[in-house]
Amino acid sequence: MGLPHDCEDLRSLEDIRNLKSDYFRHLDAKRWPELRALFAADATFGGFPFAADDADGFISGVSGFLAGVESVHQGFMPRLAVTGDGGIRGLWSMHDYLVWAPDSRPYRGAKIPGLYGIRGYGLYEEEYRRLEGGWRIAAMRLVRTRIDLLVGEPLQLPGQKFGAPDPDWIPGA
Repeated sequence: MGLPHDCEDLRSLEDIRNLKSDYFRHLDAKRWPELRALFAADATFGGFPFAADDADGFISGVSGFLAGVESVHQGFMPRLAVTGDGGIRGLWSMHDYLVWAPDSRPYRGAKIPGLYGIRGYGLYEEEYRRLEGGWRIAAMRLVRTRIDLLVGEPLQLPGQKFGAPDPDWIPGA
Protein backbone atom coordinates (compact mmCIF):
# COMPACT_ATOMS: atom_id res chain seq x y z
CA MET A 1 0.00 0.00 0.00
CA GLY A 2 1.26 3.42 -0.76
CA LEU A 3 0.47 7.05 -1.15
CA PRO A 4 -1.45 8.36 -4.15
CA HIS A 5 0.82 9.42 -6.99
CA ASP A 6 -1.43 11.32 -9.33
CA CYS A 7 -4.62 13.34 -9.63
CA GLU A 8 -6.66 10.22 -10.43
CA ASP A 9 -5.66 8.69 -7.09
CA LEU A 10 -6.54 11.92 -5.28
CA ARG A 11 -9.94 12.03 -7.01
CA SER A 12 -10.52 8.41 -6.03
CA LEU A 13 -9.77 9.17 -2.38
CA GLU A 14 -12.28 12.02 -2.44
CA ASP A 15 -14.84 9.69 -4.06
CA ILE A 16 -14.30 7.21 -1.19
CA ARG A 17 -14.87 9.96 1.40
CA ASN A 18 -18.13 10.85 -0.32
CA LEU A 19 -19.11 7.17 -0.52
CA LYS A 20 -18.65 6.78 3.23
CA SER A 21 -20.56 9.99 3.90
CA ASP A 22 -23.43 8.60 1.84
CA TYR A 23 -23.24 5.35 3.85
CA PHE A 24 -23.84 7.13 7.16
CA ARG A 25 -26.49 9.45 5.71
CA HIS A 26 -28.53 6.66 4.11
CA LEU A 27 -28.12 4.42 7.16
CA ASP A 28 -29.61 6.97 9.56
CA ALA A 29 -32.35 8.02 7.11
CA LYS A 30 -33.19 4.32 6.62
CA ARG A 31 -32.96 4.72 2.87
CA TRP A 32 -32.28 1.04 2.20
CA PRO A 33 -32.21 0.99 -1.64
CA GLU A 34 -29.77 3.91 -1.67
CA LEU A 35 -27.63 2.22 0.98
CA ARG A 36 -27.61 -1.06 -0.97
CA ALA A 37 -26.33 0.75 -4.07
CA LEU A 38 -23.09 1.62 -2.21
CA PHE A 39 -21.92 -2.02 -2.01
CA ALA A 40 -20.45 -4.49 -4.44
CA ALA A 41 -22.81 -7.46 -4.84
CA ASP A 42 -20.20 -9.81 -3.34
CA ALA A 43 -19.22 -7.50 -0.47
CA THR A 44 -18.20 -9.15 2.79
CA PHE A 45 -19.15 -8.05 6.30
CA GLY A 46 -17.99 -8.71 9.84
CA GLY A 47 -18.40 -7.45 13.38
CA PHE A 48 -22.07 -6.52 13.19
CA PRO A 49 -24.71 -7.78 15.67
CA PHE A 50 -26.44 -9.66 12.83
CA ALA A 51 -25.24 -12.11 10.19
CA ALA A 52 -24.59 -10.86 6.66
CA ASP A 53 -23.22 -13.11 3.91
CA ASP A 54 -23.46 -10.51 1.14
CA ALA A 55 -24.72 -6.99 0.43
CA ASP A 56 -28.38 -8.01 0.33
CA GLY A 57 -27.95 -9.88 3.61
CA PHE A 58 -26.36 -6.79 5.16
CA ILE A 59 -29.29 -4.59 4.12
CA SER A 60 -31.74 -7.16 5.47
CA GLY A 61 -29.84 -7.42 8.76
CA VAL A 62 -29.26 -3.72 9.33
CA SER A 63 -32.81 -2.73 8.38
CA GLY A 64 -34.19 -5.28 10.84
CA PHE A 65 -31.72 -4.26 13.54
CA LEU A 66 -32.53 -0.54 13.18
CA ALA A 67 -36.32 -1.01 13.00
CA GLY A 68 -37.80 1.19 15.71
CA VAL A 69 -34.40 2.74 16.45
CA GLU A 70 -33.37 6.38 16.12
CA SER A 71 -29.73 6.42 15.08
CA VAL A 72 -26.88 8.84 14.59
CA HIS A 73 -23.74 7.38 13.01
CA GLN A 74 -20.56 9.33 12.50
CA GLY A 75 -17.35 8.41 10.71
CA PHE A 76 -14.26 10.57 10.90
CA MET A 77 -10.47 10.70 10.70
CA PRO A 78 -10.24 8.50 7.57
CA ARG A 79 -6.95 6.83 6.77
CA LEU A 80 -7.05 5.78 3.11
CA ALA A 81 -4.43 3.98 1.04
CA VAL A 82 -4.29 2.93 -2.61
CA THR A 83 -3.43 -0.77 -2.86
CA GLY A 84 -1.29 -2.42 -5.49
CA ASP A 85 -4.29 -4.18 -7.04
CA GLY A 86 -6.11 -0.95 -7.95
CA GLY A 87 -8.30 -0.98 -4.86
CA ILE A 88 -8.33 1.26 -1.84
CA ARG A 89 -8.32 0.35 1.84
CA GLY A 90 -9.77 2.56 4.53
CA LEU A 91 -9.84 2.87 8.28
CA TRP A 92 -12.49 5.15 9.82
CA SER A 93 -12.97 6.09 13.45
CA MET A 94 -16.65 5.85 14.31
CA HIS A 95 -19.23 6.80 16.90
CA ASP A 96 -22.86 5.80 16.97
CA TYR A 97 -25.79 6.70 19.16
CA LEU A 98 -28.83 4.41 19.03
CA VAL A 99 -32.02 4.85 21.05
CA TRP A 100 -35.23 2.86 21.23
CA ALA A 101 -38.27 2.62 23.48
CA PRO A 102 -37.10 1.77 27.02
CA ASP A 103 -37.17 -1.94 27.85
CA SER A 104 -38.24 -2.83 24.30
CA ARG A 105 -35.15 -4.83 23.33
CA PRO A 106 -31.90 -6.26 24.62
CA TYR A 107 -28.54 -5.38 23.13
CA ARG A 108 -26.18 -8.25 22.26
CA GLY A 109 -27.90 -10.41 24.85
CA ALA A 110 -27.89 -7.75 27.58
CA LYS A 111 -31.44 -7.35 28.89
CA ILE A 112 -31.11 -4.65 31.52
CA PRO A 113 -34.10 -2.89 33.12
CA GLY A 114 -34.45 0.61 31.69
CA LEU A 115 -32.17 -0.07 28.68
CA TYR A 116 -33.06 2.43 25.97
CA GLY A 117 -29.97 2.54 23.75
CA ILE A 118 -26.23 2.56 23.30
CA ARG A 119 -23.41 4.93 22.63
CA GLY A 120 -20.73 3.04 20.71
CA TYR A 121 -17.19 3.69 19.57
CA GLY A 122 -14.77 1.90 17.31
CA LEU A 123 -13.41 1.60 13.80
CA TYR A 124 -14.55 0.55 10.36
CA GLU A 125 -11.99 -1.43 8.35
CA GLU A 126 -12.98 -1.34 4.70
CA GLU A 127 -11.92 -2.22 1.18
CA TYR A 128 -13.22 -0.41 -1.89
CA ARG A 129 -13.37 -1.56 -5.50
CA ARG A 130 -14.01 0.52 -8.61
CA LEU A 131 -16.95 -0.92 -10.52
CA GLU A 132 -19.08 0.35 -13.36
CA GLY A 133 -20.74 3.43 -11.91
CA GLY A 134 -17.95 4.25 -9.46
CA TRP A 135 -16.37 3.08 -6.23
CA ARG A 136 -18.22 0.58 -4.06
CA ILE A 137 -17.62 -0.92 -0.64
CA ALA A 138 -16.26 -4.44 -1.18
CA ALA A 139 -15.50 -5.37 2.45
CA MET A 140 -16.60 -3.84 5.74
CA ARG A 141 -15.71 -4.88 9.27
CA LEU A 142 -16.94 -3.05 12.36
CA VAL A 143 -14.46 -3.21 15.25
CA ARG A 144 -16.05 -2.05 18.50
CA THR A 145 -13.68 -0.58 21.08
CA ARG A 146 -16.32 0.54 23.59
CA ILE A 147 -20.08 0.35 24.08
CA ASP A 148 -21.87 2.35 26.76
CA LEU A 149 -25.37 1.11 27.56
CA LEU A 150 -27.95 3.86 28.02
CA VAL A 151 -30.15 3.05 31.01
CA GLY A 152 -32.74 5.03 32.95
CA GLU A 153 -34.88 7.90 31.75
CA PRO A 154 -33.90 9.40 28.40
CA LEU A 155 -33.47 13.12 28.95
CA GLN A 156 -34.06 15.65 26.20
CA LEU A 157 -34.57 19.39 26.12
CA PRO A 158 -38.28 19.96 26.70
CA GLY A 159 -40.26 21.30 23.76
CA GLN A 160 -37.41 20.95 21.27
CA LYS A 161 -38.21 19.95 17.71
CA PHE A 162 -35.41 19.05 15.38
CA GLY A 163 -35.55 19.13 11.61
CA ALA A 164 -34.51 16.44 9.19
CA PRO A 165 -31.77 16.96 6.62
CA ASP A 166 -32.84 17.64 3.04
CA PRO A 167 -31.98 14.46 1.08
CA ASP A 168 -31.74 16.52 -2.12
CA TRP A 169 -29.44 19.25 -0.72
CA ILE A 170 -26.65 18.05 -3.01
CA PRO A 171 -28.24 16.80 -6.24
CA GLY A 172 -27.22 13.26 -7.10
CA ALA A 173 -25.73 12.56 -3.68
